[in-house]
Amino acid sequence: MNPTDADLLEPFIDRWQHSSGNERANYQMFFSELCEALGVNRPDAKGSVAGDPYCFDKNITIYHPSGKKTPGYIDFYKADHFLIEAKQGGDRSGKGTAKRGTNTYLKAMEAAFVQAIAYTRNLSSKPPFLLTCDIGDHFELWLGFNGDYGGYGARRDIALTDLRQPEIFDLFVDIFTDPQKRNPEKIAAKVTREVAADLAELSKRLEGLHEPQEVAHFLMRCIFTMFAEDVGLLKEHLFTEALETRWLLNPKSFKPEVESLWQAMNDGTAFGFYGRLLRFNGGLFAESIAFDLTTEQLEVLLRAAKREWKDVEPAIFGTLLERALDTKERSKLGAHYTPRSYVERLVRPVVMEPLREQWDLVQGEVKQILGDVDIEPTAAQKKKAVAGLEGFLAELRTVRILDPACGSGNFLYVTLDLIKQLESEVLRRLEDVTGQAQLRLDINQVNPAQFLGIELNPRAAAIADLVIWIGYLQWHFRRFGDLPPVQPVLREYKNIECRDAVLAYDGKVEDVDPKTGKVKTRWGGRTMKHPVTGEQVPDPSDQIPIYRYINPRAAEWQEADYIVSNPPFIGKSRRRSALGNEYLSALFQAYPDMPEGADYVMSWWSCAANLVKQGRLKQFGFITTNSITQLLNRQVINLALAKIPEHQILWAIPDHPWVDSENGAAVRISMTVVGKQNQKSKILRIIQETWQNEDEVQVVLKSELVGQIHSDLRGGINLSEARNLKANIGICTVGLVLFGKGFLIGKEQTSSFESEVCHPFLTGRGIINGSAPEYVIDFYPLTEEQARKKAPQAFQHLLDYVKPQRDQIRDPGSRVRWWRFGRDKAELRLAIANQTRYIATIEVSKYRTFRFVSSEVRPDHTLIAIALEDAYYLGVLSSKIHVSWALAAGGTLEDRPRYNKTVCFDPFPFPDPTPDRKQKIRELGDRLDAHRKRVQALHPDVTITAMYNLLEKIRAGVELTESDRAFNNKALVSTLKQIHDELDAAVFEAYGWEDLKAEGKTKSEVDEIILERLVALNAERAEEERNGLIRWLRPEYQAPGETQTQRVIEGITEIEVESAIIPVEQQKFPKAFKDQLAAVRDLLRTQSGEWTIDQIAAQFKGATRQKNVILTCLESLETLGIVARYSEADDRLHWYLQNV
Repeated sequence: MNPTDADLLEPFIDRWQHSSGNERANYQMFFSELCEALGVNRPDAKGSVAGDPYCFDKNITIYHPSGKKTPGYIDFYKADHFLIEAKQGGDRSGKGTAKRGTNTYLKAMEAAFVQAIAYTRNLSSKPPFLLTCDIGDHFELWLGFNGDYGGYGARRDIALTDLRQPEIFDLFVDIFTDPQKRNPEKIAAKVTREVAADLAELSKRLEGLHEPQEVAHFLMRCIFTMFAEDVGLLKEHLFTEALETRWLLNPKSFKPEVESLWQAMNDGTAFGFYGRLLRFNGGLFAESIAFDLTTEQLEVLLRAAKREWKDVEPAIFGTLLERALDTKERSKLGAHYTPRSYVERLVRPVVMEPLREQWDLVQGEVKQILGDVDIEPTAAQKKKAVAGLEGFLAELRTVRILDPACGSGNFLYVTLDLIKQLESEVLRRLEDVTGQAQLRLDINQVNPAQFLGIELNPRAAAIADLVIWIGYLQWHFRRFGDLPPVQPVLREYKNIECRDAVLAYDGKVEDVDPKTGKVKTRWGGRTMKHPVTGEQVPDPSDQIPIYRYINPRAAEWQEADYIVSNPPFIGKSRRRSALGNEYLSALFQAYPDMPEGADYVMSWWSCAANLVKQGRLKQFGFITTNSITQLLNRQVINLALAKIPEHQILWAIPDHPWVDSENGAAVRISMTVVGKQNQKSKILRIIQETWQNEDEVQVVLKSELVGQIHSDLRGGINLSEARNLKANIGICTVGLVLFGKGFLIGKEQTSSFESEVCHPFLTGRGIINGSAPEYVIDFYPLTEEQARKKAPQAFQHLLDYVKPQRDQIRDPGSRVRWWRFGRDKAELRLAIANQTRYIATIEVSKYRTFRFVSSEVRPDHTLIAIALEDAYYLGVLSSKIHVSWALAAGGTLEDRPRYNKTVCFDPFPFPDPTPDRKQKIRELGDRLDAHRKRVQALHPDVTITAMYNLLEKIRAGVELTESDRAFNNKALVSTLKQIHDELDAAVFEAYGWEDLKAEGKTKSEVDEIILERLVALNAERAEEERNGLIRWLRPEYQAPGETQTQRVIEGITEIEVESAIIPVEQQKFPKAFKDQLAAVRDLLRTQSGEWTIDQIAAQFKGATRQKNVILTCLESLETLGIVARYSEADDRLHWYLQNV
């Protein structure tokens, strides 16, 4: 703001201040003149710019569940900036919306907010600022950078005359021109990064001079001291001033004087001429040890002290601080951290939605108590309303949140921050009712004691405690201004426990072999140069003792109402190296129901489900890798949910970008929330990802309400109901597992070894690239003596290159039988023994493709081998029907679908077509296989992935670039599409599902119908098999000597779409108004669609006489933004739940 701005502003304020009248007549003039006063462009004339991104009276279409559309009009709108709804009160009754300050006026302003919220739900993107305006009097402002504006009590009131203040004037200019400048997450992230960089530099300078733990505690004391002086807990920027005027001039004085300062802060005693300080206590300053710092080190500390510490974002500060204090982690300081918006995405459905649902009911009850809008409430009504509000506050202040893998506390801090926001709304509502500011300075408020954590790393646990306190004190000063908090400022609640979250035990002892009496050992990890090969191999002399855990058991967790957590991402492949064999053995002892192949994070899932079963936990939510949808992890979920039948997965995001806090790597994760099933579940799927900056991928999510979310995080049909079919048994298996790269040899090496043990070997990479197979030495099924005699050259090669590695591995079978593969797969060898070829697919791959492989070629463990040589089966497997099934059933690894034979192949019901249709599919299957192989033979640089990338673009109708067209001409992808289209049509006909070829259905709709029909067909086939009819895929191999009469498959009846569920037994309509509100709300939540009052009343016993009460409930829920309505031509009202 500059003097010229003030010259324009004053006439505007003078003209409009204290005005009253009709907002429809005045608002456009008011806002046009406001634009001039702010020095920003006026809005465009409506209709002059396509889409009207900046205009008055913005047209908006409101969509209702029935498909009916009604028009709406936003008073003032600028896309991606703001939405404003205008009212105009008066100083006397009879003009404008209502007389300012009256009950009627307050309710009208709240109604404007609810209307504005409803409009945002029908916009393509929500604007970051939402405002209501009483023209000539004041603005009410809400921030919604994260898509959530909070409730009416989250508003900030700004009087018209406040525009004279430079910071308010500049705020409004930014709202109109550059709202992202006001994005609190971005502002805080920038400040926090700068602070963390300073700390990292200082930490690095102190390295080697002091113990790392002492350095960490010293820096944490410095951090809190700098924060304390910035928010006013220390007088007159005491620390910064002392650095600048005393310690930099005399570095030797720093250590004794800062130790004296910290002792005074701990005890609440005097420090020099600054007088008596606040008493901090809390353990942080119990030891006031400092270090002697050089001038250069003090300069770094001074630079850090001059930062805006009050703006630090605790949600990311903990992670950055932990990296700054750790030598190994410091290089990752500039790497990705988990953005706050990602954390909020889980915290809100786990914790905040249940709390806000309770708050909605309390608000509805308070509105009902205060009575009619036109009559001022009595003292008795106000007293009763206040009791209701204070009762909810008391409940809010006893809620306990647990993060049993809290790290440096970001989830706990974000949860504290959101609950404090809700507390602030409740206090604001109390102010509205009483007319008095709620500024009681006592500890009876939402405080750090309610936020519990478990963390194994002592440094991270200490940081978590600090982060929560900083977040809490930030809220204190937002609410109470300069008033200091109750002393001691910090309290030692011991709410963060430093221990293992999933495994408890009574100690560790060395594991003694009972036969030899010696301590068992394992390889310690050191390598040596092999005397023959010159390669690095395990050093056999490097042995460390193996420990045994005494009395391992599941760890106990603190009592809590909600759990929200992001446990470590440690999958099956990394568990042994990350945790150790002994720990894993103890873990499986403690969790006997846990499959050994399940991810480590599933231990947390199991613990939380047990707490729910015991009635000690209401709801929980976890971040896991998206491999949670794989088979063994699903088993844990199914078992957990079976123990708590009244609870279900309420909310899930199956696939979401994330940042691994350990290494800064981008990963794909899933989010799941489990709670009591009293509404439809919600699945959110990403429909768009956009890199915002180096820290965050902005995602657009689309939600879907479903009756139930299954363990594969899908709604609709439950694929886990499909049963493995005997007809498919023994056909499909994972390839060979070598356990030693020494088995692999180049083609040129085969001449040096005996040819009868050298075989072609195919990997997933080989299929993708179309390259010639590698070679492998395979001694199956020979004994060691037989192998030595049959192929001495090859045997010696394995002796030198394989045995040194095998001698140190844990698996005794592979250690003793070192000359053979780790997994020989006898069943695979038997299945392909009498065939010329078999089908192979890559286990984890972006695209699900199948190809024929010669039976002479050994498949490696990255391949799934299907022992079928008939091209008919390759055709069916390559069709849309099977690929849709495999993608839905198989789960993912990171962002790549996984083909798990147990759920993708074994239950899959193949069609039973006529011979002619079968032959057609057979020919198309051979043509598909030959086409891809021919292209790759002619063009070795063409990969399967590149071919199918372009195929997807062509299918999506994306315009091809010049390079795309050139690649299409070379790889013949249009021809590949033609073959696939013909094959899909032929397989649809084979199943009798020609209707799915018709236009008019979306891909997702077709996929869902395919899955429904396959599950139904699977059930039919399973019933046939129980009755003795098995449709063997290879009867001569699977059931030699058996003959079965094959009967023609009956047409599958399409499953009808489930209609609205009407309860068999009516529920009793409650007597208390708050309970009535909950009953009506929950009824609308359990079923989608629209309701009339008659339909709602029919769901409750005796409620036909309570229609007026039901109408009051609906109107109350409408004012809270929970339900919406529209009327038909006959004035009949239709009510439905707002889609949040």
